[in-house]
Amino acid sequence: MTQEMQERAATVRMAAVVTAVFMLSNSTTPLYVHWQARLGFSSGMLTVVFALYIAGLLGTLLVAGPLSDRYGRRPVLLPGLIAALLACGLFAGAASVAMPAAGRLLAGIAVGVIVSAGMAAVVDAGGAQGRRRASLLASVAMVLGAGLGPLLAGALAQALARPVIPIFAVEALVLFGALAVVWRLPARPLAADGSFRLRLPQVQAAKRRHVLCGIAAFGPGITATSFVLALGPSLLARLLGVRSPLLAGGMACAMFFAAAGVQFAVRQWPVARIFAAGTAATVLAMAGLALAIHAAWAPALVACALLAGAGQGLGQLGGFTLIGLHVPDSHRAQANAVLNIGGYIPAGLLPVATGYLIDAVGLAAGATSFALALTMVSLMGGAWATRRTGA
Repeated sequence: MTQEMQERAATVRMAAVVTAVFMLSNSTTPLYVHWQARLGFSSGMLTVVFALYIAGLLGTLLVAGPLSDRYGRRPVLLPGLIAALLACGLFAGAASVAMPAAGRLLAGIAVGVIVSAGMAAVVDAGGAQGRRRASLLASVAMVLGAGLGPLLAGALAQALARPVIPIFAVEALVLFGALAVVWRLPARPLAADGSFRLRLPQVQAAKRRHVLCGIAAFGPGITATSFVLALGPSLLARLLGVRSPLLAGGMACAMFFAAAGVQFAVRQWPVARIFAAGTAATVLAMAGLALAIHAAWAPALVACALLAGAGQGLGQLGGFTLIGLHVPDSHRAQANAVLNIGGYIPAGLLPVATGYLIDAVGLAAGATSFALALTMVSLMGGAWATRRTGA
């Protein structure tokens, strides 16, 4: 086997690890309405449970990137996969709101490890000549897993009277496969020998513009998909009268498949053009959300999900491509961490604020306010990122 073939195979294996963990990240989406009815909590608490995932992710990103760049990918990835397996156990046995909440926190920790050390490991495996291809594969692996998780959960929830344990048993098997891949990675450190002090993730001054452009385009897109994941099933059930876990999971799956497909379609585009297209998709997604709410039309909500997925996928691809092309190996995990911190902060805060606003003013008014706010943020961030990247 030639070196290029070995690098391609290693890249695919590491991308599969990314997919496995992201399957867990959204596998709870079709179950939120089920848990909300059985355990009895409000829309505000539902968004808090969802956002605990982002809290765990952000906290992990503060340390996982620097540790991975210093000590290597394997010592950081292994604890992340163990956290994912513990989350499976908590979801499977959920008897109170505290258990899915703790599971979401642990799932966020696992994803925080993956989007810093795991995504960097995919690009590492691609070699010096395959960075752009590996960046695409890493990004697609992320959204592919994010889509497969809710599709699997929704299908099992539709077919089985007691689906929760089977859902997370299957996910645990997938994660054990990922654990076997990571166990075979070399444990060697990446940074030069010398004293090491744990610091917040940092980006070299000359490379900060690339990461900031990625945040400005990626943040609105992932905020749109976070809203669909957290409150999309409630919109279907309460506003549109559709109570189907398979449809809720299928909508989330289609959203992330759209995110994956659009990345393949535009992979040769200049990054500035990718950012402009991502902004347009996110704005159109918010228009679809408003139409779904005020016309009580379920297809418009599905269109919103597909466009939101495209917006996230395009912003994500542009951001990871800039990092893959411009940031050296020894700082790449930290740059990935900074990109995701910048994207996930609004993705956590805005849906939670919207959840409590919905409790106060109603589902239609709260969701419409979210659509208007995100449209403005997306237009401003996307215009800036497109202009600076094209400069």
